[in-house]
Amino acid sequence: MKSDIHPQYYPKAKVSCACGNKFTVGATKSEIKVEICSKCHPFYTGSQKLIDTTGRVERFKARKAKAATKNEKARKKSTQKSAKKNPRKSA
Repeated sequence: MKSDIHPQYYPKAKVSCACGNKFTVGATKSEIKVEICSKCHPFYTGSQKLIDTTGRVERFKARKAKAATKNEKARKKSTQKSAKKNPRKSA
């Protein structure tokens, strides 16, 4: 194994978070500064906001219904125009 290729390991590296929490871990740097930790992260604190996606299905169905009524109106107009052009004679 080659010597002097591995970085120095600090078994008690100090980690400080922006929220003020401090703890020690093993790392290759003696001091680490982080923006978020397990004490302030929303997933661990339980204050995580879930995105409500239930409205997507209703919006999709509303769009489909609107398109169907639009197509139905267009179909009625085209049949009325064709009826005026080619009037049918009663027997």
